[in-house]
Amino acid sequence: MPNESTPKVLTEFLRPPPRSGLIREALGVFELPRLLFCIPTLARQPRGCGEPVLVLPGYGAGNISTALLQSYLRFLGYRVRGLGRRSSRGEVPALLTRVMRRLISLTRDNQQKVRIVGWSLGGYLAREAARERPDLVHQVITLGTPVIGGPKYTVVAHRFRRRGIDMNVIEAQIESRNQISLTTPITAIYSRLDAVVAWEACIDRHTSDVEHIEVRASHVGLGFSPDVYKIIAQRLAAVAARRSDEPAFETITTTTMAPAQVLNAPVLTKDKV
Repeated sequence: MPNESTPKVLTEFLRPPPRSGLIREALGVFELPRLLFCIPTLARQPRGCGEPVLVLPGYGAGNISTALLQSYLRFLGYRVRGLGRRSSRGEVPALLTRVMRRLISLTRDNQQKVRIVGWSLGGYLAREAARERPDLVHQVITLGTPVIGGPKYTVVAHRFRRRGIDMNVIEAQIESRNQISLTTPITAIYSRLDAVVAWEACIDRHTSDVEHIEVRASHVGLGFSPDVYKIIAQRLAAVAARRSDEPAFETITTTTMAPAQVLNAPVLTKDKV
């Protein structure tokens, strides 16, 4: 059920952003000077204590697109990993398998649940990883992530239609997935200036433990916005304090798994002393 941070959205009027609005995305480069200007403020944000954070890029992007965010989180004291050298291009099931392998590896290496920050499609993959394995995920923070319709309400929807992909089928499949409750705390950051993803599609009306935060940034700018970085730092610290009584993890002995085994890899826990 939606909470008080959930904006009211009339889903029957949802439409992809017009392609004419893409010119606004070029303004995302202006977030970089703002980011540099705000370094003193960002340096004073709450710090981590070596907690593992997995940062997932948007569709077709790689680690380079999230390099600044990863560097900032390392500066704050987190152990940060990306998805890997390969770009996040391909079918969602294959990408989710990559995410699950990385998630299990991080959990095994750090002996605790992982925080996931996902940008656009990366946020969708983060949510699905948390849905499948809530025992491995401490919290999820999404940036401009569509939780309704998948690509249907994005500016690239027409490309999928040209390939003969039925957007209504994808939307129905995602709606079916959303009926499986997410128990992991979610922070959904979105912008009404987003010219890639319809901001209304970023509103999660299914998850009870979700906080929606609106910022002023383009879709591209979400990855470089000092406002977004500040929110991420504060939410990582806030949820860490809120969930500090959770059990720690013992070593995961499974190091290589076939895709079918990934979702059910055994994880043992022990009580904190």
